[in-house]
Amino acid sequence: MGDALPRCLRPAAEMEEPLTLPYLSSPVTVNWGITARCNFVCSHCFSRLDRSPELSGEEARRVVDILSRHAVMFLNYGTGEPLLREDLFPLTEYAVAKGMKVTMNSNGSLVDGAAAERIRQAGFHSVGISIDSADPRTHDAFRRMTGSFEKAVRAARLLKEKGVPVSISSVVCKVNHRDFPELVSLAKDLGAHTIDLHNFKCSGVGGLNKEKLDLSPPEWKAFYEAAVPLQRAEKNIRIAFDDPILSLLGKEKEEGKLVAGSVCGKLSLYIKPDGEMTPCGFIPVTIGHILKDDLSKVWSESKVLAHLRGKRATGKCSGCATFSSCLGGCTARSYAVYGVYDAPDPHCWAGES
Repeated sequence: MGDALPRCLRPAAEMEEPLTLPYLSSPVTVNWGITARCNFVCSHCFSRLDRSPELSGEEARRVVDILSRHAVMFLNYGTGEPLLREDLFPLTEYAVAKGMKVTMNSNGSLVDGAAAERIRQAGFHSVGISIDSADPRTHDAFRRMTGSFEKAVRAARLLKEKGVPVSISSVVCKVNHRDFPELVSLAKDLGAHTIDLHNFKCSGVGGLNKEKLDLSPPEWKAFYEAAVPLQRAEKNIRIAFDDPILSLLGKEKEEGKLVAGSVCGKLSLYIKPDGEMTPCGFIPVTIGHILKDDLSKVWSESKVLAHLRGKRATGKCSGCATFSSCLGGCTARSYAVYGVYDAPDPHCWAGES
């Protein structure tokens, strides 16, 4: 790797002022909660309790300028329902013009033919539509919105017709962990290039509903032992996971991940609707403000990020052969359940009888 690479992909050791920790010189991906507003009241939502005010349109463009100067390659809108943000399309066009690949996660309810065409015109790199079950009743109950399954399916089809790449985003939990093959089949039928099977987090409303929705460690093991072979066998759609504890099955090494453990604070960063920055959307610890603090300084000097990049093995992680690969698993889950970054992932099944 050398000077021909984008600045954010150059190792810290090659920068003009070398950094002491082994991480990239700036985030590759920024997940941006451009609005906390949403027309759904989902059972697992990490942001529904967020009452943050939104940045103005002018402030949002300044955010894009900052990310562009730091060579951020991928910008993803999430948190609430992005389509409720009135300046979504001109803001996206502005970011695309600066060379960023812009994506968003949407519940699909506001995507009609006109919106799909506007999404195409704005230059979205891809749109993720949330569908959590191939059974309409299960999906609607989980999203707590009657008719949401039908609207999500319609949105995926409309976007595909307009030539917008589509992915399906699903939260794996008690309502669907045994039915994921049917969900994968639905995603293929909708023409999605990827289905993201996100592990349930315990943040926000999800934390309040943890007992009803989260799986036990043995159930997570059973899920992955069934899902990973399907992932390997599937040729017509990419099945993606985002769970560091897959290292227990040797999956992390197989995929050749760029970093061990969680990517938060190593490859990615999160911006709240009001501009505050956190390691990820599921870790509600402020490390700075995108418009008030220097991003380079926050990225290189934040004590919180340094802790996440150098997690220590504690509890059952001590002496575990896979710790160097998973670094204790998902930091967000550990922090949500135990209030500390270094605690073993509550989903981890190592040592479980």
